[in-house]
Amino acid sequence: MRVIVLVGSSGTGKSYQAMNIAKVKNIKYIIDDGLLIKENKVLEGSSAKREKSKMAAVKRALFIEEDHRKKTIETLKKENPEGILVLGTSDKMVERITKALELGEIQEKIFIQDVASQEEILIAKKSRKKEGKHIIPVPTFEIKKEFSGYFLNPLRAFKKRGKGEVQELEEKSVVRPTFSYMGKYTISDRVIRDLIFYAANKVIGIYKVEKIDIDNTKIGLIIEMEVKVVYGNPIKPLMERLQEEIIYEIEGMTSLNIVSVNVLVKSLISIE
Repeated sequence: MRVIVLVGSSGTGKSYQAMNIAKVKNIKYIIDDGLLIKENKVLEGSSAKREKSKMAAVKRALFIEEDHRKKTIETLKKENPEGILVLGTSDKMVERITKALELGEIQEKIFIQDVASQEEILIAKKSRKKEGKHIIPVPTFEIKKEFSGYFLNPLRAFKKRGKGEVQELEEKSVVRPTFSYMGKYTISDRVIRDLIFYAANKVIGIYKVEKIDIDNTKIGLIIEMEVKVVYGNPIKPLMERLQEEIIYEIEGMTSLNIVSVNVLVKSLISIE
């Protein structure tokens, strides 16, 4: 297996540069912050950025927890990659990761200064320090379940190709980890409620939304609601349609993961 490592101190933009390096080096697999990623898809692991403390995050990133380490090794053996890119904050860190995952000798070492300008590194550090932002090199839909409640915005990288032509590169997801001093990224319940009302108004047969309770759990939002329905409509397919619309609107507008939408039909309304 060809093992390439990318080394750079925390907050210098390693994860942002990872996809471009993998593409140039023709590598499909990346190890980053406890995740095994293949071509924009998370294959194994739980990200260190999800941990509640910095110490737990370090242990997760180094694959110290035995079950996490073994599952990642098993997946790697099954996938049998020709090459892999490992990200770390120091020489010692990438060496510990490659040893823990039994990847073999490191063939090439890249430092963040080799692939990012000083200006880009300073911008990344500023974003990390002032806003608590972190980037994971996978698309929004792959990270949604893992980081529900912590999304900032999906990013798309663009590169000029000359003569006004622009090539779109990989989509990346910006997240704020649990242990960040910035705290949780939240969207007010009022915004969520407005989206629920908006979605309900699009469903023919829903007379009125009576009550909404929103529980923001670690894995996503649980929505409990009561509605009045116009008499004569089939209840089950109508509720399924309502659930679909609510999930579509909230996930599409906020990137928050919806665990469940539980609807209670309070009453039937006859409209003459």
